[in-house]
Amino acid sequence: DPEQMLSLLSSPDSAQRMIAARVFSQIQDERAIPLLINLLTDVCPLVRVSAAYGLGRNPSSQAVEPLIEQYHKDWNGYVRKGLIWALGNCRDRRTLIPLTKALRGDIPAVRLWAASSLAQMAKLEYEDMIAAIPPLIEGLRQDSIPAVRSNCAWSLGQLCRELPSNVVYATAIDALLETLVEDQDMGVTEDAKSALLRVGDPRGLQMIEELELEGLV
Repeated sequence: DPEQMLSLLSSPDSAQRMIAARVFSQIQDERAIPLLINLLTDVCPLVRVSAAYGLGRNPSSQAVEPLIEQYHKDWNGYVRKGLIWALGNCRDRRTLIPLTKALRGDIPAVRLWAASSLAQMAKLEYEDMIAAIPPLIEGLRQDSIPAVRSNCAWSLGQLCRELPSNVVYATAIDALLETLVEDQDMGVTEDAKSALLRVGDPRGLQMIEELELEGLV
């Protein structure tokens, strides 16, 4: 019952607040948004993360700044992961800086979501798309966690599909090709290959064909 859950978001019992916030990670109801925003600063980390997922399911421009503010000050990595996931659903240019910061310096679980969340920039302006490319290339080349590198490859592929064929596009394609050839993790090379195939770049397709003939991919 959404009405009951809305009232429980203000319950003095943290367990009830958590349960109610979790419900709104499954359903959409804009009436919950201001209440979920208030719960981002709850003393209980389980309530905070539930509120973050609730706002990710109910994205709103009014939630962007509170999500960013809480990301910058929350000590709990589990909560920060939820905050980054929520920011990734907002499709708002204000999320670019915190998502980039998260990709470059947070714990692996948060970097994982930040890498995939940067793909949302494909839905925004050209300037936002090209600003997301350098941190993704950096993550693709340098991150120690294969799953993060894989998500960087996926996001680069998503962005390249929306970019014109220019120097930024070519740089991203080069990074995917470099990963395809040089990354030591088979899962990452497969994801780089998939990204190139989805983009359909002629140079990328030719390189894949040559590597397949040589039995290297």
